Amino acid sequence: MSDLVIYDTTLRDGTQAANFNLSTADKIRITLKLDQLGVDYIEGGWPGANPVTTEYFNEIRKHDLKHTRLTAFGSTRNFKNRPEDDPNLKALIEAGTPGITIFGKTWDVHVRDALQIGLDDNLTIIDDSLRYLRPHVEHLFYDAEHFFDGFKGDRDYALATIDRAIEAGADCIVLCDTNGGTLPMEVAEIIKALQDHLAAAGKNVDLGIHAHNDSESAVANSLIAVSMGARQVQGTMNGVGERCGNANLTTIMPALALKMSGQFAAAANLARLTETSRYVSELANMAHNPYQAYVGAAAFAHKGGIHVHAVQKNPRTYEHIEPEKVGNTRRILISDQSGRGNVLLKAKQFGIDLESDDPAVTGILGQLKELEQKGYQYEGAEASFELLMRKALGTCRDYFDLHGFRVISQKTEAELPPQDEATIRIEVKGEMVHTAALGEGPVNALDKALRKALTHFYPSLAEMELKDFKVRVLASEHGTGAQVRVLILSSDQHSEWGTVGVSHDIIEASWQALVDSITYKLMKDAV
Repeated sequence: MSDLVIYDTTLRDGTQAANFNLSTADKIRITLKLDQLGVDYIEGGWPGANPVTTEYFNEIRKHDLKHTRLTAFGSTRNFKNRPEDDPNLKALIEAGTPGITIFGKTWDVHVRDALQIGLDDNLTIIDDSLRYLRPHVEHLFYDAEHFFDGFKGDRDYALATIDRAIEAGADCIVLCDTNGGTLPMEVAEIIKALQDHLAAAGKNVDLGIHAHNDSESAVANSLIAVSMGARQVQGTMNGVGERCGNANLTTIMPALALKMSGQFAAAANLARLTETSRYVSELANMAHNPYQAYVGAAAFAHKGGIHVHAVQKNPRTYEHIEPEKVGNTRRILISDQSGRGNVLLKAKQFGIDLESDDPAVTGILGQLKELEQKGYQYEGAEASFELLMRKALGTCRDYFDLHGFRVISQKTEAELPPQDEATIRIEVKGEMVHTAALGEGPVNALDKALRKALTHFYPSLAEMELKDFKVRVLASEHGTGAQVRVLILSSDQHSEWGTVGVSHDIIEASWQALVDSITYKLMKDAV
């Protein structure tokens, strides 16, 4: 398979997704990260469309990209303007990028209803827009918008638009499934028809694919297109994009490299893929999808005892690739489906010396299943499970003892938020400590009071922070008296860890998770 071209449009098409927003600084950081990964082209945005994009094109010039080439994105000219007078075409040139990508109408429905011009007029603006841009840019790409719908609607006209784009000098014709409704078998048939048409006309041009995911086929459509000879693959990191998203490059790249022998620069750097995927989610302030192929936290997670036992012997039994190839890791989950193998593997991971015939294994399994019946869950709270194991083995130290706490939530006026105060009495190293703190909510007040009491004795707690706090109602039919599960994610300068608590009282459940979180930190630091 000849060298492929990976074209990322996260900064343009990706930002059209609901709740996906990036500042100029974020876009710069993502550009540099994708450059490290080896992405060939990054579409920076539509010049002049908004202040962030304008600022981005100005700022990115200050950075030395090692591999990636930038493209500016826009449309064919407005029918009322001559190419040299069209503000959109001027802005594309002024962006100063090595590449320009413009889209044009391929579907006769869009020409008549959206542009409201004649079919021949649309061919003209495709032709003269590309001809005008050609001398000003090194790489010129043409996105054939709605190509597959256009082909199904009026085959001859769709092919005519492609012919004009080739004749006008486009380096690559990118076939767009803009509405995302085309299925893989249709993509194959239509690309074959286009290739036959081009061969009969003696025209030779690179093809690309730009697929949307409205029928959950964007990745499959992209891989089908490559298998049929497309060289450029467009998509976004984590598949973000308008409506249901774009083709997911974090799935496409490993599939091309590891399963289809595809050759492209980023193929040598796939060990950075998971890190890059999560980096983009973090900058966009979005939770990373744990079930995402290749890069998700659950992509190589094993829960059932039979699976774990088999993976211990040979990971290929339940893993289609080695997780390290894409920078991910194998995870053994602890749950009520766990067997002895899971417990022993977790013990090894935690550095606990435990043999398979040790009676403690049976005790830990029994305690685990009993706690999970009450609503505890350790898949996202492995720190709590490690503490459970160490307590069962008698190797977990008590760093403090609770003698009581009280939380008061007081609302004095309807328009004002409540005032929350926590008072706590604990014994630390033989000394009784009594503290109080105000907080944003009762749990925050309790967290502050506990840390206030402990930090004098354990200064390392000052570097610990609570990153996430989740509450899950376990039996909603009991209404406000239902059991709740609280999951807390904490971190310090070196790592992050999850802890869990369960009770019908949300403050008690939070207390359990908080105590585990602090205990784990102190144990980790060997205070």
